[in-house]
Amino acid sequence: MTPDGQSGKGSDGSRIIKVEALARVEGEGAFRVRIADGKVAEAEFRIFEPPRYFEALLAGRSYRDAPDITSRICGICPIAYIASASQAMEQALGLAIPAPIADLRRLLYCGEWIQSHVLHTHMLHAPDFLGMPDAFAIAASNRSLVERGLEVKKLGNSLMEVIGGRSVHPVNTRVGGFFSAPDRTALRALAPELERAAEHSEAALRAFAGFDFPDFESDYRCVSLRHASDYPITEGRIVSSDGLDIAVEAFGDHFEEQHVAHSNALQGAGADGGPYLVGPLARYNLNFDRLPGEIQALAREVGLGETCRNPYQSILVRQVEVVYACREAARLAAAYEPPEPSFVEAPPRPAVGHGATEAPRGLCYHRYEIDGEGRIVTAQIVPPTSQNQKQIEQDLVGVVERYIDLDDEALQWRCEQGVRNYDPCISCATHFLKLEIERD
Repeated sequence: MTPDGQSGKGSDGSRIIKVEALARVEGEGAFRVRIADGKVAEAEFRIFEPPRYFEALLAGRSYRDAPDITSRICGICPIAYIASASQAMEQALGLAIPAPIADLRRLLYCGEWIQSHVLHTHMLHAPDFLGMPDAFAIAASNRSLVERGLEVKKLGNSLMEVIGGRSVHPVNTRVGGFFSAPDRTALRALAPELERAAEHSEAALRAFAGFDFPDFESDYRCVSLRHASDYPITEGRIVSSDGLDIAVEAFGDHFEEQHVAHSNALQGAGADGGPYLVGPLARYNLNFDRLPGEIQALAREVGLGETCRNPYQSILVRQVEVVYACREAARLAAAYEPPEPSFVEAPPRPAVGHGATEAPRGLCYHRYEIDGEGRIVTAQIVPPTSQNQKQIEQDLVGVVERYIDLDDEALQWRCEQGVRNYDPCISCATHFLKLEIERD
């Protein structure tokens, strides 16, 4: 076996490409690829961060607690968990959410897309294409790119603060809506700033379009939400590039989670056991026609078509989504009127509820069973990074086979880039618990 963190020769003479601790990702992960006889014999994306047992923590708690508890799964994308949990509980209770509350939830979610995507594109992903170790190095040569990115990210955080009470783990959200409606003047004042942020984000997109992208494509099975008219964020049916079109509650009939020995996170798989892709590329490929015309034109201007199969170009797709989220947030903020009331309620009942929204990294699915007192009996949470694990491993195989003639250091770097294409949220993925106790 090779020394920790170093690629080289295995004890059996095979070639090993590996990284024991991935940099510029959220959480703790690693990968290992073994090449024998000129072919990939093994590819593992290993998540070694300890599980945190959120599904078990929810058992016995009130349905009202689910959004707040699950938001703690991630400090970068708490709205994804709040919105998906709320949506599932609202379905279980038979609640219909009025349009003003739904618009406010979408606006809040735009703030999360903005701050999360910009963190990835500017700080975590761009260094890969510039041959630099981090954003500090980028700032030394292109200070304005980093500073403007930070300004846009800060605006996304501000949007979450005004609506949610704070930017990390917001406290103003609840099942059925919001504890209180945000101030009209404060929220509308963000609209001009969001328009300027869209302009800055367009400039960043054009800068990213000049990167030298590796020549690699994959025929992904894309899975995302699809809305009747809008680019999907908070609601829609689940669709796929191979023709699937189902209600959210049918998720478990078509997708499953598998345990593998090398990962502390369950791996998502299709009904056939194969991999599938969620996230910006999947959303874009399945919903290009839902983007406004000016955003479609911008995507084409930077070299994207109606679909994108090169995962290294996901930085462009994410940045297109930043521009969209800024424009959409500006539209919603400018038209905002405080909903009255700010939430709706219904008495608890024994039921099962399902919810799915589009986290920055992809489809986030929740399922809850509650009893007549509104206590949670069972919970299932399927984060996007869990679903993408098999596809990440598939990409590692494809990248190594495509660039097998590179030396170990260059191939290792290309593989690291391949994992970072997904902006994996590893802490999100390590939440599960399956416990079996046998007593005499």
